[in-house]
Amino acid sequence: MNVDHEVKLLVEEIKRLGKQNADGQFVVTFGVLFSDDRCANIFEALVGTLRAAKRKKIVTYTGELLLQGVHDNVEVILLKDE
Repeated sequence: MNVDHEVKLLVEEIKRLGKQNADGQFVVTFGVLFSDDRCANIFEALVGTLRAAKRKKIVTYTGELLLQGVHDNVEVILLKDE
């Protein structure tokens, strides 16, 4: 699967699972994304897709690498709707 396509799917999943903050940005925790059955079926490597989206400045989150369990409460913020 190509990275751009996976990033677009990630944007849709963040909108589906997230809530809008005061700035109108969609926010979801990594734990919610990671444990969602639909995301598990879509993304072979969720962490890799998140890193690609962060490099493209589509999402932001604290830290470089998110690990299940350790970073479940880290917020993933959608910066732009690509």
